[in-house]
Amino acid sequence: MTKPLTGIRVLDLSRILAGPWCSQHLADMGAEVIKIEHPQRGDDTRGWGPPFIEDTGESAYFLCANRGKKSVAIDIASSEGQALIRKLAAESDVVLENFKVGGLAKYGLDFDSLKQVNPDIIYCSITGFGQSGPYAPRTGYDFLIQGMGGLMGITGKADSEVGGGPVKTGVAVTDLFTGMYAASSVLSALLDRERNGAKAVHIDLSLLDVQVATLANQALNYLTSGVSPTRLGNSHPNIVPYQAFATADGHIILAVGNDSQFEKFCDVANASELLASGLYTTNRQRVEQRAQLVPLLEAIVRQQPSEFWLSELKKAGVPCGPINSIEQVFDDPQVKHRGTQLTMERGQASSIDLVSNPVRMNEQAMNADSAPPQLGEHTRDVLSELLHEDPQTLDALRDKGVIR
Repeated sequence: MTKPLTGIRVLDLSRILAGPWCSQHLADMGAEVIKIEHPQRGDDTRGWGPPFIEDTGESAYFLCANRGKKSVAIDIASSEGQALIRKLAAESDVVLENFKVGGLAKYGLDFDSLKQVNPDIIYCSITGFGQSGPYAPRTGYDFLIQGMGGLMGITGKADSEVGGGPVKTGVAVTDLFTGMYAASSVLSALLDRERNGAKAVHIDLSLLDVQVATLANQALNYLTSGVSPTRLGNSHPNIVPYQAFATADGHIILAVGNDSQFEKFCDVANASELLASGLYTTNRQRVEQRAQLVPLLEAIVRQQPSEFWLSELKKAGVPCGPINSIEQVFDDPQVKHRGTQLTMERGQASSIDLVSNPVRMNEQAMNADSAPPQLGEHTRDVLSELLHEDPQTLDALRDKGVIR
């Protein structure tokens, strides 16, 4: 199938994760993504390791977010480099950047400057705190924002428990959410331009704004009750039982989402007395009686091994599952069936393992055709083919360190 963003060109000035996560998704959907990198060091994440690919020295971190892009190495601190970026912007539909507020203005690469060379440009800025407000000048990283934005206030064991205290998530979820909000916003702006002829648009995305927005039900729990949610470990603030339980030989997750499922659990567990008591019939009762009910469930679940619970609860239609290591994830039959591990061929008969885009359209996985690029791999091709720069000019720019 022809991919939905075929013919769209994205000039990607972003680094690290949030911006590259956005542009990788756009590349998977068919957009041509021109990734601008520093000629010497490239995207910061090229050095974020180990692990690294042995033969190329590329970091696993960089590889996770840069599939399908063309690496064009230009020094934007030089006047010649800035001129090249402006020419590329004039030929692009979207500019994506995550510099500090005002950081690109001194180079003439901010929104107000680039809309002069491209009146239809969609310009997406990702920052820690947004383009306005008292924190706007500050640098923001995912870990900082997880703390400032409330996520670590609800993640981890309760303070009263052994090992209690704030914990960050295992991946940079604020960056990832911001990348997907950015992708959605860019697509909306492209659709608006197509339908209504909209002119230049500046999209302002803040990691802090995104983190607060994605507090979701926990934010509304506070706004509705006035009570600030606290850390509950693996428990759910609004559903019981919906947490991890120790079994006779390990752990399982029990995710009872409604009263009927709780009845089925009690049947499997031979715990009819829980229903007969009348104290735990509804989810509201179970949440209110959490402190009394959960220890009873813990004692019941610990009597049987994990395989018993996973098998019997599955038969009964009660949602449950194991707690897998990442190695076990990639060995899971459902994960294998869906083709989640993606192997992409590279030059000289080598290949690289990546993770597939989760979107399927007409049963086709939406992945870009090319693997993450080497630093500066496409510099000459893009500048000569798109901007018609002659070989002598490119050689001179390379010798000056403006390009790679």
